[in-house]
Amino acid sequence: MAMLRVDLRDVRRGPVSTDGQLGIEDPLLSELALPLAAPVDVSGRVQATQEGEFLWRGTIATQVAGECRRCLVPVTQDVMVNADILFSMDPDAADDPSVYPLAASATHLELGEAVREELALAIPAFPLCREDCAGLCPGCGADLNAGPCGCTVSAEPV
Repeated sequence: MAMLRVDLRDVRRGPVSTDGQLGIEDPLLSELALPLAAPVDVSGRVQATQEGEFLWRGTIATQVAGECRRCLVPVTQDVMVNADILFSMDPDAADDPSVYPLAASATHLELGEAVREELALAIPAFPLCREDCAGLCPGCGADLNAGPCGCTVSAEPV
């Protein structure tokens, strides 16, 4: 069970550790349909920075699965996010997209939404099996990573 809900009374007494894990099927993540290949590890600390403001500094790590955008082979990639996330009870901060608003009456800090957003932004949209992937021949479909295909089709679009 992930420790993504923090009692603000505890934070006001000093920094609070937030170590936990979200499973691949966690409802918090399911609506995004992320291509997760491993649970999401969440590790960090929440501390009060000033009255009504709280900073979570930590890491979010997992693995994602997909296909190389050039050669279509299955790819598993590590994803690690180092995040500094600010939560604020200040109504004026609600318009700032980098700040997560908290109600003035909030008794707990919910990290889940912020973790989900940071993770979604960090996952590569177009994974590669390797940076120098040669891809597939546009004529015969051969994997050019294995060498030239011998095909006479020009690689340039007509």
